[in-house]
Amino acid sequence: MPKDKKTILLVDDEQETLSLLSKTLERQGYETITASTAGEALELAKFKKPHLIILDIVMPDLSGGEVAVILENDSSTAHIPIIFLTGIMGKDEETIKIKAGRQYKLIAKPVVAEELIEKVNGFFN
Repeated sequence: MPKDKKTILLVDDEQETLSLLSKTLERQGYETITASTAGEALELAKFKKPHLIILDIVMPDLSGGEVAVILENDSSTAHIPIIFLTGIMGKDEETIKIKAGRQYKLIAKPVVAEELIEKVNGFFN
């Protein structure tokens, strides 16, 4: 378990996905907070200041890309790294570039626990 527990904000409109991600990461010693809408995610990112955000690209209110741009343009959240979660891109695509912004890592759905843990640990080791 990490000495200073890292908090990860998980954002997905599918409760099953949130539950799977949360359980997988909590078993690794991470603290998780969850959001099922983009609006909720933006609020939690601003007030909880997670160490990492795992963000679904296809959301009902705003896309994950739109959320990332909003977070990037807010000085209180611009430093928080984001990993995109997507069912619309293949496992062979490692990164995505959002609107000429920075590049982001991707995790393809369905999520493989080992891949999730490897990518998340990569941010903290």
